[in-house]
Amino acid sequence: MAPVFMLTIFITVFCSVQGRSFQKTSFQMHQKDMEIEQSNRIEDDDFSATTLIEKANRNLGQRLKEPLVMFGDIAIHTGFRNADPCTARGCKWPKSSDGNVYVPYVISNQYSARERSVIENALQSFARSTCIRFVRRTNQQDFVNIRSLSGCFSFIGRRGNGQDVSLQRNGCVFTGIVQHELLHALGFNHEQTRSDRDNHVQILLQNVIRGMEHNFAKINTINLGTPYDYNSIMHYGRFAFSRNGQPTILPIPDNNAVIGRATQMSSTDILRINRLYSCMGLQE
Repeated sequence: MAPVFMLTIFITVFCSVQGRSFQKTSFQMHQKDMEIEQSNRIEDDDFSATTLIEKANRNLGQRLKEPLVMFGDIAIHTGFRNADPCTARGCKWPKSSDGNVYVPYVISNQYSARERSVIENALQSFARSTCIRFVRRTNQQDFVNIRSLSGCFSFIGRRGNGQDVSLQRNGCVFTGIVQHELLHALGFNHEQTRSDRDNHVQILLQNVIRGMEHNFAKINTINLGTPYDYNSIMHYGRFAFSRNGQPTILPIPDNNAVIGRATQMSSTDILRINRLYSCMGLQE
């Protein structure tokens, strides 16, 4: 009987250990699933540049004499509907003989000293890694006119004369938003409107606020041989323009990948600037 008794004890202990091990593994897997789910909540997108822009632009278009704004924050002259990339039509800013691209700007006196400092620092951030040089306007004909209108918006590329870049004092004066709007002014569209976006994200129009579907239109973009970038300052978050708290953009094939959380330009954003403007020695 002794061997049988010992065998019984062994089986009991083994099952007990295995049970605890299974419970621990099960708990760890559940905890991991919870972490993934929590990392993709609406609240986690709250401080990304694109989410802040969306919030600031909720009442956009209610004032007269302001441009039509589509795609979330892209200003369009009345009657202008061409979705082709404007850089193919010569709307890039000209390159100087020294290899730099000088973009004159004016900042409205609407801003406080602190707000002006945020804007100035964001403008100068381009010079640290690209050949773009934002310079204070003297007598140049074409320039970006930074002022506080309704919301955050910009035209795409150089439009001629003084073109508005709106950075509303209440909601738009953040480094990432300034970079985002100036990237529009340099000729860049949103990442999720790329011509190859369907290989990287799924747009769920059934979850989009009625009448806002145009914000997810696909554009025949020039992608400059760069990869699709979930971390781009130009990428919307997964809940952009959601009418029901459900995702409007899902990354594929990994639906849990983080998208649209950028608060400053990514390395790919910088690479695209350098390739579009042929910045010497900065295109790799």
